[in-house]
Amino acid sequence: MPKQEIAYDDYFQQVNKILGSTGLLLAAGSPDKPTNAMAIGWGSLGVTWGKPTWTVLVRPSRFTYQLIEEAGDFTVNVPSPDLTDAVTYCGTHSGRDQDKLAKLSLAVDSARKVASGVIQACPINYECKVLGSSDILPQMLSDTVKSECYPQGDYHRVYFGQVLAAYADKSAAAAL
Repeated sequence: MPKQEIAYDDYFQQVNKILGSTGLLLAAGSPDKPTNAMAIGWGSLGVTWGKPTWTVLVRPSRFTYQLIEEAGDFTVNVPSPDLTDAVTYCGTHSGRDQDKLAKLSLAVDSARKVASGVIQACPINYECKVLGSSDILPQMLSDTVKSECYPQGDYHRVYFGQVLAAYADKSAAAAL
């Protein structure tokens, strides 16, 4: 059965719980580059500029950064507990070196409204178009955040992605 459309905030509590524990899969790709996924443990689902948005942080050194810059969109994919090892793998290996999703046998479906694909095995998928981005300014961070999160000075770019579509396998999502 195909996944059903949901309101962007239907599974808000479950999504935030997974984001803060095992992490989510942020994916980006373009017609000429296969969709790549990276693990994210920082982000926010909410409303920005009056629109439902995912705010995600990606370091310029990451392969996914280049893909988001090229595509102008991304997807956020919420994994079930059985995908914890896949999330870990995607967070510790680069897509520059391999097709991580193929290696993990994770099928990518075409998204409904953006160029980047969605990860089929994830019970919840969000499709986002980049509305804007902003680089983290070190001088605007507390010393604690700088020392704990940026010891090498590799600051993130923050992407604000308007949620254009959200859908779920409702029975699998309810079990999250």
